[in-house]
Amino acid sequence: MTQHTASRTPQLSFEFFPAATDAGMQKLLDAHQALRTLDPAYFSVTFGAGGSTQARTTEIVTALTQAGSQVAPHLTCVGATRESIRSLLDSYRDQGIRRLVALRGDLPSGMVGLGDFRHAIDLIRFIRDAYGDWFSLEVAAYPEMHPQAESPDADLARFAEKAAAGAHSAITQYFYNPNAYFDFVERAERAGVTIPIVPGIMPILNYTQLARFSDACGAEIPRWIRLRLASFHDDVDSLRAFGHDVVVDLCQQLLDGGAPGIHFYTMNQAGPSTAIWQALGR
Repeated sequence: MTQHTASRTPQLSFEFFPAATDAGMQKLLDAHQALRTLDPAYFSVTFGAGGSTQARTTEIVTALTQAGSQVAPHLTCVGATRESIRSLLDSYRDQGIRRLVALRGDLPSGMVGLGDFRHAIDLIRFIRDAYGDWFSLEVAAYPEMHPQAESPDADLARFAEKAAAGAHSAITQYFYNPNAYFDFVERAERAGVTIPIVPGIMPILNYTQLARFSDACGAEIPRWIRLRLASFHDDVDSLRAFGHDVVVDLCQQLLDGGAPGIHFYTMNQAGPSTAIWQALGR
């Protein structure tokens, strides 16, 4: 790899999702307080598909910002109008937020129109035209290919377009095969992409849940890992100990290979990501 160097201090970041209940919100805030001690570059907050979860997103963003953290709200554009996106961006700008995760997203249930944006690149161009360089934009990358892409080459071409349109950095879908990441980065470099590509990492906590997520988003769980996880049955402690070792080894290979950092999908829990980062000696 030539894009990133292992000698640099790796960037750490964490993702939260909007809690649907007050108890869930408190759990998220407690996790945030614990993870702040690791000095992450920022916390990202996913964007609800509508209704109360969308309101929760802005509530969480405000709470974390007021607590002194750098926050990167997810902004999904499918089904949205330019006016609604501009209103949200104005609100974030007024709060002093400088980083966003710009995504296409999934069409909310019951909505039939795509709105004013068909793809993430349309959102990126809109933000750049309307706000210049105020926002630093993170975009999604798929080492194992987006599940709706026509081919790996087509998927890479879409990613390269997003980078060229004004993205500053990328966060990958989670994966468990480091070779998929390194191959994607090398192919991206050959396509002229120079922005950092940060691996997204999902701690292994629950096999059934992980298998469901992975089947839905196209992330492969290598067969040997699936078989080992399935073999633990109801032995949650052994499953998590095995999962911890798998993910620590994965992260170590990624950082040794020059990945610019790690972005943890926390599932609103502090313990697993903290344990992994500390096991890496960070």
